[in-house]
This record gives sequence, C-alpha cells and structure tokens, in this order.
Amino acid sequence: METRKVQMTGGSTYTVSLPKGWATDNDVGSGTVVELYPEDDALLLTPQNDTERQEGTLDVSDLEGERLTRAVMTMYVSGFDIIRLEAGRITTSQRRAIRDATQSLVGVEVLEETTDSVVIQDLLDSSELSIVNAVRRMRLIAASMLEDAVRALIENDDDIAYDVIERDDDVDRLWLVVSRIFRATLRSPRAAEELGVSREDCFDFHSSARQLERVADHASKISQLSLKLGGIPDEVADALADLHADASAVLEKAMDALFAEETDEANQLGHAAHEAVLEIDEHTRYVDDMLRDLDPVQAQSLGLIVDSLSRSADYGGNIAETALQKAAPRPRS
Repeated sequence: METRKVQMTGGSTYTVSLPKGWATDNDVGSGTVVELYPEDDALLLTPQNDTERQEGTLDVSDLEGERLTRAVMTMYVSGFDIIRLEAGRITTSQRRAIRDATQSLVGVEVLEETTDSVVIQDLLDSSELSIVNAVRRMRLIAASMLEDAVRALIENDDDIAYDVIERDDDVDRLWLVVSRIFRATLRSPRAAEELGVSREDCFDFHSSARQLERVADHASKISQLSLKLGGIPDEVADALADLHADASAVLEKAMDALFAEETDEANQLGHAAHEAVLEIDEHTRYVDDMLRDLDPVQAQSLGLIVDSLSRSADYGGNIAETALQKAAPRPRS
C-alpha cells in the first residue's frame, strides 16, 4: 500500500499524485483520461477504456463435447463479447458442442464459421441487462418449477414433469447472465455504476441466484423421480404437499427479505425464514418415518424427494442469511 498527501492547487482544487508503478503498468501518462467513481466514502479510479466490445481467443484443438461447451460458457461469464474459437480444423462434433453452448447462453449467436475457426458474439447491449430483473425472473421460474414438480408427482402427470425438466435450462441461462454481470462489476466500477447497483448488492444477488439455481435443479430431480414412481399413497402425497408448502414459504419469505427496501422489513422476513427452516427439519423427519412402511424401492425414491424439498428450504435459509447481511449496517472503509 502507498499513501499520498492531498494538496490544494489554485486555491480551490484538491490534487493527489498517482503511484508511478501503477501508472506505468496501466499506460497512464500525461494527458491520459481517468474515470473517478465515488462509492460511499471511497473513490475508485480507473483508466478510461474506450473499447466497447471485449474480444477473446481460445485454442480448442484439445477440447471436445462437454469440456468445449463449458469452455465457451466460461469465456462468456468472464465477460467476452466476441469469442473466437480456433483449431487446426474444427470438427463436426466440436461445432455441435459450440452450438450447444450458444443455445445455453442468452443473446449469443454464431457470427462466423470457417474450417479452422468459429466466432460467436454476444448480441445483447450490456446496458439493457439487469441483475435484479434476472434474479427476480429466476425466483419466479424456480418457485413454479418446484410447485409443478410436486404436482406432477402427486397427480402422476408425466407431461408436467417433462415441462419442469425443460425449464431447468431457462434457470441455468439466467444464472450465467447473473454470473457474467457480477464478474463485470468486479472488474470495472463503470459496470456497477451503469447497473445502478452497488458491488456489495451485486454480490448478494449473485449469491442468492446460486441458491435459486440449486432449487431449480432439485425441482428437476423431483420430476425425474416422479417419472419412475407412478402413483403414490394418498397420505404420502398429502404429506409431501404440506412439506412443499412449508419449503415454498421459506423461499418466498427469504426472497421478499432480499428485495425489501426497508431494513426492518428485511430483518423481520429474514428471521422468519430462518426460523421456518428449523420447523421443516421436524416435518421432514415425520415424512421420513411415514415412508418406512412402503415398498423399499418406492420408499428410497420418495426419500430422495423429501431430501430435495428439505434442501430447497435450506437454500431459502441461505438466501435469508444473505438478505440479513444485506440489510445490516455497513462499516466505513
């Protein structure tokens, strides 16, 4: 850490010198324009970047299938707007993996294809992206998936189950959008300013989005199990419906706490969600005891469903914890 003494020039202007090492490393010299971003009692300084589109190149010669798909997604989340994928020759299977990746991302399309490269581009305007709206959308989809998954199980409705499984992709796409936005705010204070959301709040939304993505995964898991189970006893169906209602209530309270504008409301809802998680643990044990009298194979699958509902409530509890931290007083830097 280096320190500088603020000086006054011209009788009204405060000035401070920049560390020479930092200036040299970032190509800052006489005449360079820098940007200043006030953040509470801190002031962030960064060289002005006139580059609107970030480009990145990746050698995919040794990448195939899911590894290649994951690599493309990683480049997207890292903030590249134009991604050039190169190899001595792009194989048919590699092109298929790249297409799978672009279909899993919001606003990304293949821009150019040759024998040795594929260029994909993010067509969305970054200023149109909102981390708050993305998380709100994830909340709605994840909650409806969990509700429909339990309904598919109770009503033995395969169509609903398949629909839930398909919707998991929508949540995954939004999760990647949230991750991309969050990482952008870590790299540049300009990104946070354009969002109108502080970097601390972006961290809280990112953490909560991760929990919602997990809830959606468990909803998909419940639907996959329901496709194998067929009908279940009425008393078990009623118990699972009640358990879902309790888990859903935790999730709703937690998300309401996260988005609450008043501190008192956020604290009240956050603590209520936390307390409800403890009650669900007891409810879970009651349902597990009920399953002991069933056929072992059926009981095992239903036990996994009980676990998924319990874990969904736990994820709601994690969001509640994040909401309480978001509402807490923040120390001065």
